[in-house]
Amino acid sequence: MSLINYPTIFSFFSGSGFLDLGFETTGYNIAYVNEIFPPFMSAYRYSREKLNLPQPEYGYHEGEAADVSKLIAETPGQQLNELVKYSRKSNHIIGFIGGPPCPDFSVGGKNKGHLGDNGKLSSAYIELVCQNLPDFFLFENVKGLWRTTKHRLFFEELKIKLQKSGYILTERLINAIEYGVPQDRERIILIGFKDNFLKDIKIKDDFTFPWEKHILYPQNQVFAYPWNQCEQFQEDSLIPCPENIPQQLTVEYWFRKNHVLNHPNAKHYFQPRAGKIKFATIKEGDDSKKSFKRLHRWRYSPTACYGNNEVHLHPYKIRRISVAEALAIQSLPADFSLPENMSLTNMFKTVGNGVPYLAAKSLAQTILDFLNTGLPE
Repeated sequence: MSLINYPTIFSFFSGSGFLDLGFETTGYNIAYVNEIFPPFMSAYRYSREKLNLPQPEYGYHEGEAADVSKLIAETPGQQLNELVKYSRKSNHIIGFIGGPPCPDFSVGGKNKGHLGDNGKLSSAYIELVCQNLPDFFLFENVKGLWRTTKHRLFFEELKIKLQKSGYILTERLINAIEYGVPQDRERIILIGFKDNFLKDIKIKDDFTFPWEKHILYPQNQVFAYPWNQCEQFQEDSLIPCPENIPQQLTVEYWFRKNHVLNHPNAKHYFQPRAGKIKFATIKEGDDSKKSFKRLHRWRYSPTACYGNNEVHLHPYKIRRISVAEALAIQSLPADFSLPENMSLTNMFKTVGNGVPYLAAKSLAQTILDFLNTGLPE
């Protein structure tokens, strides 16, 4: 049994489209794409063309027109509201998805919280949901929003606002590795369903959301495996994969799976200004330092975050990882690539900001499965 129509998605803070791609390949219709930063939007369009995906029905919105804090104001807000209403007329189920940029809440960021510009974007996104009342929404953010007392209060305020607008909420601190992503990456996911929509599809308010349905690797099991720790770095060394670990969660498995050396972004990596001597002194698998971390080929990656002086080194090459390798660590399909003319800084920034593809796909499927439990046979 399945829904008559796959939901129609309005995407905000779309970046280069990792979250959207996960929803789209699960069957959702991406109808509206919103990204304020033009280089990310160009990459989004480029990757869609490469993957032969259709144009979003309500277009791409970038630059000033995509400023979410302005979309809650009258004129731009009205245009968005008209599109939502128009989509409703066709009996579409409407979902808003987005992860507002989050350095203000991150443990590694400046920790300004809701007062920082990015914190204001979280408020604006929630306001946008309350103004347009989609049938459901997804909000993604860093765990700091959930774990830090000050930020947690702000998060609870956002939830109260949503509840007052008629949303039934469910949340979870997910780790991308649970869904088969070769990366230890925790994020808070908040999902809300409009009360009258649930009534229409005959789901009771006290539902249990099936968060764990598409988890492939429960965290308590994943982190209990005897993962390799550190070994002396040796260029182009050969180390066999240990037999007692899940190989498909390792960096090397994904490098091979995505053919990273033959990928369009294989040559896109930062060359150090100074000599490479330091690169060779860091052991394979040593990710204990704040700045220079060397990945271990037979282990998962630490969180893919390539700003703030954080340098991720290739397990057995004297260089940083390439964009192709970073995309593999974010579990993107092998045929997903970024445009040649994008700056390296923007490439790594958009990869690090994105929701890992397999996590996005699993979340999309979980929402779909949940919606299907309510429809009468």
